[in-house]
Amino acid sequence: MNCVELARKLVRFPSLNPPGEEKACADYVADLLEQAGLEVEQHEFAPGRPSMVARLHGASDLNPLAFTGHLDVVPLGEKPWSTPPFAAEIHDGKLFGRGSSDMKAGVAAFVAAVIAQSKRKRPRRGITLVITAGEETGCQGAFHLAELGALGPAELLIVAEPSSNLPIIAHKGSVRLRITAKGRTAHSSMPELGDNAIYKIAQWIRRVEALTFEGHSHALLGNTTASVTTVFGGQNINSVPDSAAFTVDFRTVPSHDHGELVAQVQRLCGDEASIQVVTDFKGFATAADDSAIEPLMAVLGDRMGHRPLPTGAPYFTDASALVPGFGEVATVVIGPGEAAQCHQTDEFCYVHRIDEAFEIYSALIERMCQ
Repeated sequence: MNCVELARKLVRFPSLNPPGEEKACADYVADLLEQAGLEVEQHEFAPGRPSMVARLHGASDLNPLAFTGHLDVVPLGEKPWSTPPFAAEIHDGKLFGRGSSDMKAGVAAFVAAVIAQSKRKRPRRGITLVITAGEETGCQGAFHLAELGALGPAELLIVAEPSSNLPIIAHKGSVRLRITAKGRTAHSSMPELGDNAIYKIAQWIRRVEALTFEGHSHALLGNTTASVTTVFGGQNINSVPDSAAFTVDFRTVPSHDHGELVAQVQRLCGDEASIQVVTDFKGFATAADDSAIEPLMAVLGDRMGHRPLPTGAPYFTDASALVPGFGEVATVVIGPGEAAQCHQTDEFCYVHRIDEAFEIYSALIERMCQ
């Protein structure tokens, strides 16, 4: 199976999220894998929102090599595209289309590599593919699979998110909070009779802004960070507001306990603050000398003539759910897309990187599984 043509086929499915239209694309991939002899299970976290776990069973009881990717793509945005966003046209060595880099090219590369392996002898080590829905709006499909216990064990997890085929061995987590203040309304001509909730959150926002998170750092990821992202308050211009709120997105290093962070924010704002955890995603960090990633690093070293230095990423992926779901499996993010193309108008993926990813994944399968 030609991985570039498969990538084009996947891009032509408009699997937008929201609203969540992954099913047609997921069914197509599931059918391909079943025809290749893989055992495929689909699990819906919501009606019409399937994720799948596909297994090519090995001849031994060695823990499988695992690959993961998502099929949902973000909306197109308001800016006009210069090429039809779901036509999957190739121009100047670039595959254009929504989801080309993020991350259907990566899914196509590992699916094609595993189908190629399925046509050879039965592998010594099995291979597990986890292909998810709902990643772009909170990794719902991945968390659902982990909660179901549908994953099983794994020796190494490859996350095919865009990295220009360079290894990322750590990424940050995220905990997002909505912090609400209550007050007492009054006519704005008599503010002394009210209790202004906006004044309260204004003080709390400045306290959050001053946080430095000393002691919470990682060599590849830097420090935990905080960003105030939205503010709500007031109903009309001539009343003292009796309610106000703001949201904060904390991007955390893997060692930063989210429960402790929430407790720190509560102390910072005081008992008057009502704190709601909106989303909670763990980061991950695999040690550079972890023996489980050695086969991949050897493959990359053979191809490049030198071993690339692994890096970290400030964003999170389905690994937030799948790393603990697979029992804290060693994990590397490596895929053909360009990180700078994610969510962009006229999104593209270099065609040669798709072929390159297929070759990397195939060489890894040969090294670990045959």
